[in-house]
Amino acid sequence: MLAREMLSYFPSNNMEDPADKATDDPEDRADIALNSIVPASSNQAYDIKKVIGSVVDDGTFLEVHEHFAKNIVVGFARLGRPLRRHRGEPAGRPGRVPRHRRVGQGRALRPVLRLLQHPARGVRGRAGVPPGTDQEFRGIILHGAKLLYAFAEATVPKLTVITRKAYGGAYCVMASKHIRADFNYAWPSAEIAVMGSEGAVNIIHRGEHRSPRGSGEAAVRAEKVAEYQEKFANPYVAAERGYVDEVIEPALTRRKLIGALRLLKTKRDANPPRKHGNIPL
Repeated sequence: MLAREMLSYFPSNNMEDPADKATDDPEDRADIALNSIVPASSNQAYDIKKVIGSVVDDGTFLEVHEHFAKNIVVGFARLGRPLRRHRGEPAGRPGRVPRHRRVGQGRALRPVLRLLQHPARGVRGRAGVPPGTDQEFRGIILHGAKLLYAFAEATVPKLTVITRKAYGGAYCVMASKHIRADFNYAWPSAEIAVMGSEGAVNIIHRGEHRSPRGSGEAAVRAEKVAEYQEKFANPYVAAERGYVDEVIEPALTRRKLIGALRLLKTKRDANPPRKHGNIPL
């Protein structure tokens, strides 16, 4: 039964579209609850499956390998047409993607809508990587490169919605405009920057927030953090530079995505002709 349901999302071959399914779910439906689903504190978790259920047709989402790589939610859904949906899961250990989770993501990119939150927490700002020698010894960079390759190589419609954190290499790798994503949207809660505000202040203003007598240090530091957030850790700077197509009201996410998919319905993209790509192995 599960296999039959999964196959209903696939086309018969690569030149055909997946089969559509009739639905009474309005394409322009707005869900006001999405406007407040992301907590004000960037360190507080929220359930991405509620976001998915609010956006897709009839709230129907077929999750695959639910018990593997739990930091990532992967599955099938319909938004006027079938698609593959990915999300870095904020609950638990938010947005950190160890080696085996990246392999799972890379295998599943046909086609893709990505709801993105991945902080680059690893050493030297690596993309969404939990720090530690264990991940280094297991080849985190190699497997991260496989994920980057999969996103860059994919010729299907690629949509991204940045809901909260998109830092460092994680922002670039996870279907950004820089690797040929078609439409990139951001919620007002999105934080797009090289790194988090706290870490950035530690580097940029090292020693500056210390007063001669040590008094007022916390207040000066808080001021620097707020300044960084205002200038960089928001979606508007990225939108101004063309890295984000539009900063959207979360309630209108379904409407925006269906409109984008409609524009991309006849997309035909081709990679340079060759026998095969040079995937990192």
